[in-house]
Amino acid sequence: MTKLEERRRLHAQSLLDFDRAKAAYLLTMNPDFAEKTALVTAGMDEAGRGPLMGPVVTACVVMPPEPLLPWVDDSKKLSESRREAVYEEIMACALHAGVGMASAAEIDAINILEATRLAMRRAAETVPADFCLIDAVQDVGLTCLELPVVRGDAQSYAIAAASIVAKVTRDRLIREMDARWPVYGFARNKGYGTAEHIAALRQYGPCPEHRRSFIGHFVPGGA
Repeated sequence: MTKLEERRRLHAQSLLDFDRAKAAYLLTMNPDFAEKTALVTAGMDEAGRGPLMGPVVTACVVMPPEPLLPWVDDSKKLSESRREAVYEEIMACALHAGVGMASAAEIDAINILEATRLAMRRAAETVPADFCLIDAVQDVGLTCLELPVVRGDAQSYAIAAASIVAKVTRDRLIREMDARWPVYGFARNKGYGTAEHIAALRQYGPCPEHRRSFIGHFVPGGA
């Protein structure tokens, strides 16, 4: 094993240990779990709250303790090619991987925070978990116990896995949208408000996937 591989394994183990510590605490302190001997932990994260277009995508993932995937980490710390590879590893061994989305129209109708909560509920509809570790978002309305964790994708193995699933799923959707509306450069900017994207918005106006509530600064009235 190389030094890099060992560092990655130890880091992934520390993320998994975080999840195990949360489960152990709940098992001891929460009376709702008094008759259980072990708890099933899910992780939840989102991708796409900040872009000017496209859906917000969430993932709810239950990972087994083995095999330990050494590159499971905050998706923002991984290259696109690495994320794609780790996504395939996660999907091959996850005990559950649910994906939920809220469309640009839903974001405009109920705001991005409520749309994120809606997408999270959709992702967790069938999750077989006792509790869910959620990256920062509170009061989602899940049927299982919710534990929000600030910067959870950098602390929790399950949340980190969910961050990768959500990010790769959304990036693949955005590439499809780029093929349909190439003038905005979605494949390069992922829908964020880059100079190229804003210039195209001003020149061509929005496409159906643009969030009207997000683009008023660039297109009068959101067009």
